Amino acid sequence: MPRESQIPITSYEVSRRFAARLALFYGAVFGLIGVYLPFFPVWLQGVGIEPAWIGVILAAPPLTRFTVLPFITSMAERYHALRAAMIITSLVTVLGFALIGTLREPLALLIAFALTACVWTPLVPLTDGYALKGVVRYGLNYGPLRLWGSGAFIVGAIGCGLVVDRIPVASLIWLIVAVAMLGALVSFGLQPLQGTSKPPAALARASRLLRDPGFLAIIAASALIQGSHAAYYSFASIAWQADGLAGLTIAGLWALGVIAEIVVFALSPRFTWSPVTLVMIGAASAVLRWSIMTQDLPLPLLAAVQLLHGASFGITQVGIMTLMVRHVPHQFSASAQGYLIACAGLVTSVASVAAGALYARYGQGVYLMMAVMALGGGVLIALAQRRLHAAQPGGPP
Repeated sequence: MPRESQIPITSYEVSRRFAARLALFYGAVFGLIGVYLPFFPVWLQGVGIEPAWIGVILAAPPLTRFTVLPFITSMAERYHALRAAMIITSLVTVLGFALIGTLREPLALLIAFALTACVWTPLVPLTDGYALKGVVRYGLNYGPLRLWGSGAFIVGAIGCGLVVDRIPVASLIWLIVAVAMLGALVSFGLQPLQGTSKPPAALARASRLLRDPGFLAIIAASALIQGSHAAYYSFASIAWQADGLAGLTIAGLWALGVIAEIVVFALSPRFTWSPVTLVMIGAASAVLRWSIMTQDLPLPLLAAVQLLHGASFGITQVGIMTLMVRHVPHQFSASAQGYLIACAGLVTSVASVAAGALYARYGQGVYLMMAVMALGGGVLIALAQRRLHAAQPGGPP
């Protein structure tokens, strides 16, 4: 992979261009997720895949997050090639989803999806690592950058919801391929990341993060709270469709959650709570959300509960990213993102497989396990609060 160009002087124009192009790419990446999350499980069911197999197939991306993903993120950072890695993984993701669209056997789908996930799942941590370097270098705020991804998620979900009842279910995969292709095109417009190169010996010390109890508490709490969304991501659309909700209504429910998330990201620069407190608020909100969703809810109440996504996901994400900026040396940001997503992948893959088995037997009762996971994450970050508050922002672990 080629090295990033190095320009020692920043300017307002460079900062603005960096932010604008990053916002477009965030939009492309999360627009794809907006189509994938609500409707890929529906496509799997539509082509004849059983719920237990759906749980196993959907565990593939989390599995790659703690195997292949850390290797890709660390290599991209070591060779100053975040932008190149983002372009390459975007292109190969298109090819992977196109291959998936031609398959129908569960085992073949699992293998093809696992291989695709090896290049697709690093996109978010690579982008977040790229963004956090920009946050440090250009004095930007993470929340307003990330909200463009959330906005695009809504566009993707609503756009797919408008057509899902008008096209054959088997054609849903080609909408995913089309959005992935858009992301690959947008990736070429990313601005080369400016900054001073770090010697390989310094980057090799990123592994020291894994010996830092404070950092381990951050990534474990994030994995438990964000991983508690596993049943929601895998089976919410299937359950809502079984309850007779139309595709557009399902997309609207997903959009409500992400609208709440956008509001959180937009307001995040004004938050005065500590990042640890934000994570605990997110955990408590997740416990409340999943406890309510163990019941069969009427549509108005379900819509109201969806607004808790702004807290269960959004506030948690802001708190975790703020802790990462304060606790992790900026030259290790992409590697730290890799470790963060790897831990989340391990937890989420186990939760996804378990959710498939539990949903097949207990239906909505699967959310009780999600509530317990979120509670564990909240307790863990609370126990680490003193250590994290004592850490020097951006200092060495």
